[in-house]
Amino acid sequence: MAGSEEESRIIREMESLNESKRKIDDEIRVLQARLLQIRQNNHSSKTYGNNLPAHHIYRYSRHLLLPSFGVEGQANLLNSSVLVVGAGGLGSPALLYLAACGLGRLGIVDHDVVELNNLHRQIIHSEAYIGRPKVESAAAACRSINSTTQIVEYKEALRATNALEIMSKYDVILDATDNAPSRYMISDCCVVLGKPLVSGAAVGLEGQLTVYNYNGGPCYRCLFPTPPPTTACQRCSDSGVLGVVPGIIGCLQALEAVKISAKVGDPLSGRMLLLDAMSARIRIVKIRGRSPQCEACGDTSPLTRQQFQKFDYESFTQSPLSTTPLKLKLLPGDARISSTEFNKKIKDAEPYVLVDVRPSHHYKIVSLPRSLNIPLSSLEDRLPEISSALKKEQECRGLESGRGTALYVVCRRGNDSQRAVEYLHKMGFSTAKDIIGGLESWTFDIDPNFPTY
Repeated sequence: MAGSEEESRIIREMESLNESKRKIDDEIRVLQARLLQIRQNNHSSKTYGNNLPAHHIYRYSRHLLLPSFGVEGQANLLNSSVLVVGAGGLGSPALLYLAACGLGRLGIVDHDVVELNNLHRQIIHSEAYIGRPKVESAAAACRSINSTTQIVEYKEALRATNALEIMSKYDVILDATDNAPSRYMISDCCVVLGKPLVSGAAVGLEGQLTVYNYNGGPCYRCLFPTPPPTTACQRCSDSGVLGVVPGIIGCLQALEAVKISAKVGDPLSGRMLLLDAMSARIRIVKIRGRSPQCEACGDTSPLTRQQFQKFDYESFTQSPLSTTPLKLKLLPGDARISSTEFNKKIKDAEPYVLVDVRPSHHYKIVSLPRSLNIPLSSLEDRLPEISSALKKEQECRGLESGRGTALYVVCRRGNDSQRAVEYLHKMGFSTAKDIIGGLESWTFDIDPNFPTY
């Protein structure tokens, strides 16, 4: 009890300190904005070289010393703007470097909030910003690095209804999202507006990067005219990701955006960079060129503004723009049980067998007591184990042969468990039930200390 009281006291004190910090951060942002205006006013009439403000000479001296970049490249950056869509694993390092490099204007679009499980890869955020908008956190970090770059915040989801208005204000677009509808939508909007698109992706231990719609190169639809099946679209929340992998791709995205903005080097148009983190291999491959038949940038009927704004990208890709986990409804109500109901059956000492159908490496992270791990992928081959477990439970309880032992199935969020129960019913296990919401519901409804991942 004493430990719980101490924990509550610490939490209250932390919340109070965090609230004070928020107010201080807000005051700092106001002062930074005023400082930026003062510096711009002080130096507006003092320019050197290729119209560079005086205070840029020292700050970006390492850029200026590069013969292939120099004053002209830096001046081009100052007169350029980049919009980063997504302040997550890819957007975090990209935003930090873009804020530092001397762009005239940097926009940030994101509708999400900072969570604890973001921080291993989304390095622009900190623990103090947990629960607060990512745009707010990212903008504060960018301003703390460079008060001379104008940072514009868009605390909203990018949709077909607002994309044209937002993206039209920037020279280069950087896609740091992680879902199929956003990728098609952002690429299409870039085609309509004639903007170059720096596109990156990272999941698990691999990443890729290319530049679309630049110097006659292909757009996203040229390469992928038909959306991939939803089963092929992986997200970090489901498949995992090594934190540094999106960091590497995000840094490379910033590099491509800088090259395009500064008008230097050879951007990755018509080529794609592929990263295999575990083998430390980076390959550059040639990709398919612009397709004359492309529905977005093709020669015959290119996409118009009106068509873009009316296009349903979620329906087209059969996947949601939202990052909210998928919630299937495959079973009737009598084939499902809530975590609260299951917990009551445990307390009442009712006989049961609990099958956990998550992959084995998930099972090793955390599991419920007395559960049997049979991954969904191997369920068909391991049905005898379930029959044996039911028989063993019945014998241990000394039950009569007429009385059955309940069979429950659990997974992470309650989707694979439904698939498993559907199959078990077909194979004769007619009393099988899935636990609604999976282990996440157990944490939410039964044991708040049970770890989630």
